[in-house]
Amino acid sequence: MNKTLRQLFTAVIVLFVILGISSSIIMVNRANSLSHDARNTRALYQTYGAPRGAILASDGTIIAKSDPVNDSFSYQRSYPEGSMYAPITGYFSIAQNADRGIEASENSLLTGESNALFWQHIKALFTGQENKGASIETSIDPKLQKAAMDALNANNEDGAAVAIEPSTGRILAMASTPSYDPNTLASHDTGAASKAYTELVTNSSNPMLNRATSQLYPPGSTFKTVVMAAALESGKYQLDTQIPAGALYTLPGTQTQLTNAETQGNGTDGKISLKEALAWSSNTAFSQLGVALGDQTVSDMAKKLGFDKSITIDGTDTNGIPMTAVASRFPTDVSQDKLALASIGQGDTVETPLQNAMIAAAIANDGKLMKPTIVDRVRFSDLSVMPDTKPQVMSNAFSADTANKLTEAMEAVVDEANPNLQISGVKVAAKTGTAQIGENNSSIDGWVMGFAPADNPKIAVAVVVHNVDLYGSFAAGPIMTAIMKEALQQ
Repeated sequence: MNKTLRQLFTAVIVLFVILGISSSIIMVNRANSLSHDARNTRALYQTYGAPRGAILASDGTIIAKSDPVNDSFSYQRSYPEGSMYAPITGYFSIAQNADRGIEASENSLLTGESNALFWQHIKALFTGQENKGASIETSIDPKLQKAAMDALNANNEDGAAVAIEPSTGRILAMASTPSYDPNTLASHDTGAASKAYTELVTNSSNPMLNRATSQLYPPGSTFKTVVMAAALESGKYQLDTQIPAGALYTLPGTQTQLTNAETQGNGTDGKISLKEALAWSSNTAFSQLGVALGDQTVSDMAKKLGFDKSITIDGTDTNGIPMTAVASRFPTDVSQDKLALASIGQGDTVETPLQNAMIAAAIANDGKLMKPTIVDRVRFSDLSVMPDTKPQVMSNAFSADTANKLTEAMEAVVDEANPNLQISGVKVAAKTGTAQIGENNSSIDGWVMGFAPADNPKIAVAVVVHNVDLYGSFAAGPIMTAIMKEALQQ
């Protein structure tokens, strides 16, 4: 009998040990995944049961907030301007975990669960106050954001626009169209929220895609600024250096011929100055220049400007899902014909609109490329703040002398070839791009990037309009001009 009892006792102890180990595994190793599982209704009630922090524009305008409601979730997330700020805020929904925008990148601070809020938690325990999430104050200027979205929406464009403060890297506007209304996903009706999400992700126009950071486009002639920077930095070229151009250039090893959109881009007797080559966007000149420099030289300059790596705009893995931009790409180890095409922003060269805005900002900032940011500061519920975001230099891409020469040439782009981009009383430096896309190059991605005032830059802008039949100067130019005018009025 005693032997039987001992065996039973041992078996019970073993079972308890197994139970303890399995429970520990669940609590320690799977706690985070279970907590964030969309099917975990207890976690949902806990998350919605406390006020989530607000997201604000740079002037204090509320672009996302949580209000008390009389239902089982206690607080309702809302977005006062909906689609205007959706590329920035992302969404918060009971149907799907936040996976984009500031709602995702600053999630733990917004919910109040971040370790950075430790002392606020302690204070709440002693005072009995409700645990509240932190507010996120962004660098977004509401007037510039509205100007960008309104200009893109005026003709129902598929495109994006980014505005940056050159000296700091602060993102002042980030627009993407078509957009979506995150209020439809914030509904407390699970069925309605799930239906809205399904409709959005299956929509052929992909309105939830932030085209400013997550879509790659051939940059067309805007990439000539990168090639020109590489040429100037080599020490072998100056603005008045005569380089090969001509009315036609046959791609090496092929029968394909490049031409120029403007006869001025042909030069004289097959030659053109580097400055005029940029001003008149000479394809024949820059394709040959790219081949002469070599893919490694051009690639090295592109990398200094941010190519070939994803760019983190906001957040860390500890706070949520970081907001990042996909890597822009310039090809290496390619044949000369492909290098020639890549050097004029065609072929295998692709960029995000954010990347092109960063290039414009680097030129405006004496060759210093600043890390792009979108959050200025985090403010706790007791109004104390985390240290403000400080400007960081990503790279010294090129010298101030090179930046000044690029600026002079980009001013010529506006004053000589594209007077429609001029702003009265202000010097504008810009580069247009008309990237051929589609079957038989039947359509266009229209680009423009630039900054103003050219002699004292306050804002750098890049705009792309997808699948149009206009040159970049006319498709994207008016959008850039509208954003710049609004910025310069302030």
